[in-house]
Amino acid sequence: MNIQVYSAPWCRDCRAAKQFLDAHGIPYTEVNVDENPAASDEVLRRVGKRAIPQLVIDGEWFQPYRPGRGLLIDELCRRLGIPCA
Repeated sequence: MNIQVYSAPWCRDCRAAKQFLDAHGIPYTEVNVDENPAASDEVLRRVGKRAIPQLVIDGEWFQPYRPGRGLLIDELCRRLGIPCA
């Protein structure tokens, strides 16, 4: 499985998504949108807004949180094929 995480250091939801992946031993490549303006433009082009975190799982874009709901644990587990309590 190839996973990229589009994120920024100041983003609390980004940190939560990366902590989730780390806790489950899932490797990923981080793409810092603050350091890479082209990555920020790519997020806008793919999802229509500059919203992070964004995960790209084997080429499929996925926003792992919803405003007001936080990290979508069940959806992350389903998409990553891992059991969650």
